Amino acid sequence: MNTYEHSVSLDISRCTGCTTCMKHCPTEAIRILDGHAKIDPDRCIDCGVCIRNCPNQAKKANYSKLDSVMRYKWKIALPAPTLYGQFEKLEDIDYVLQGLYDIGFDSVVEVAQAAELVSAYTRLYLKTEGITKPVISSACPVVLRLISLRYPTLKDHIMQILPPMEIAAKMARQKAMQEHPELGDEDICVCFISPCPAKVSYIRNGFGDYKSEINEVVSISDVYFSLLNVMKRGKTPVPLSKSGMIGISWATSGGECSAIFNDKYLAADGIENVMRVLEQLDNGNISSSLEFVELNACPGGCVGGVMAVENPFVAKARLQTLRRYLPVSQTFLREEDGEYIPEGYFFDKMPTYRPIQRLSENFGESLRMMSEIQKIRAELPGIDCGACGAPNCRAFAEDVVRGKTQRGDCIVEKVRKTEQKNQNKEQKEP
Repeated sequence: MNTYEHSVSLDISRCTGCTTCMKHCPTEAIRILDGHAKIDPDRCIDCGVCIRNCPNQAKKANYSKLDSVMRYKWKIALPAPTLYGQFEKLEDIDYVLQGLYDIGFDSVVEVAQAAELVSAYTRLYLKTEGITKPVISSACPVVLRLISLRYPTLKDHIMQILPPMEIAAKMARQKAMQEHPELGDEDICVCFISPCPAKVSYIRNGFGDYKSEINEVVSISDVYFSLLNVMKRGKTPVPLSKSGMIGISWATSGGECSAIFNDKYLAADGIENVMRVLEQLDNGNISSSLEFVELNACPGGCVGGVMAVENPFVAKARLQTLRRYLPVSQTFLREEDGEYIPEGYFFDKMPTYRPIQRLSENFGESLRMMSEIQKIRAELPGIDCGACGAPNCRAFAEDVVRGKTQRGDCIVEKVRKTEQKNQNKEQKEP
């Protein structure tokens, strides 16, 4: 039974069964049944590709609304650095931070600030003896779930440091408890302002044995329109930002790599490119000198998340402009923390999922099923038309072997058999 709470859902009333989402899904999690799409929860990685490509807006991201945050006594905003790239002609991040206070938050802790801390800890992590290289960044939850489901042999390569949003949450909650001892833990809401649904899933489900410190997740698109009503560019804002170039750069592909001060890295974005890199890593076809791999499922990095507003390339250009006026970093490790990473910033275990390629728990049965799939696949037309409701003939053959559909559901075969029957009938007639 699936217990993973997903953040991507389907509105059947809008779905026309057009197969667009099915053909774009990177894990073949979507089938067209009874005239509309159906998402397999065991295969879905909440990447949002179906949301981005659905022409009818039948796929949507599930997240909290601002109203649910405002019911708490103490409300803390964790803005992702992607948020800053949404605003036209923004010259100072402090306008956005002040705007968050103005719409009702009591405190703001930048995820970009925590990202600079993670960058510093990553440099220490890469120097640790005994770690498996190349190290894969743990920042993108789509990549983490994808590895667990499809490339389980790469689990040991994942850097076991918590992502910036979680470290920012720890910092924010600790600060609130110290400054306001009258507040109970239940009075505090740590709210992450997210560009993508995968982070919603990460927070709701936890990761392995780690339970998220974040209470609510709201969409950048929702917060954006609220901020437009309160942001005032006419006067000089109060200096609030504690992040620099390194932290802001995390919003775009390659930003995390640039902060490790090491040229033995690889950065890739877009789910197709990510899967290609993981495939090569899994097969051992990546350079042995590589030390660090940064993978972002969204095109362009987090700026390409489906819960953002602006075109990712426009947002990236705006962030590059903002970086010009910032110091390299405003977050430095204290001297006493310089030689180790705090224990609370690690996660100990990877989550356990059933690999999506596994056909059966019994090895012999798996081989039998694989042989049957190959046999059926060879007999199919091989045009991957999707008319059967599966994304390709290989997936259709697997569905037949798993008992999810019937061999006769291949539309092309039905048409060919009908045509052949008609031809035979015509030949028999005098």
